[in-house]
Amino acid sequence: MSPYQFEGTSALALDGKGRINVPTRHREVLMTHANGQLTLSRHPDGCVMVCPRPVWEEFREKLMTLPWEATKWRRIFLGSAQPVEIDSAGRLLVAPELRASAGLMRDVLLMGMGTRLELWDAQRYAVHEAEILSGEMPDAIKSFVF
Repeated sequence: MSPYQFEGTSALALDGKGRINVPTRHREVLMTHANGQLTLSRHPDGCVMVCPRPVWEEFREKLMTLPWEATKWRRIFLGSAQPVEIDSAGRLLVAPELRASAGLMRDVLLMGMGTRLELWDAQRYAVHEAEILSGEMPDAIKSFVF
């Protein structure tokens, strides 16, 4: 089982330099299992993927095995990838290019998504979630027993 089992949402604020404070519950796992090393990249849903470096490396290897027709998507993921480290104050710097692509302003949400995290602009996520909730639930979830 992966040591990365992120879930839940943390409401955070970007500082003037584009940094967020990584919540303690995530920071401890990231420091222990990834030495604080992460990779940030664009996500097609309009957020920033925040991957522990080992998770990113597995994802990158899978991307490289995809056929030629996946080149455009490989370019999105790999071309926007930014290796980063959690600093001594527990902060993470989000590059200006990634902040712009995800529309990150001041109020952001860091969401656990299993082996990775997603960083969303709070207002953009509210719109995204409303669109999801107004649509039909996928059959795979309708038949899921929990």
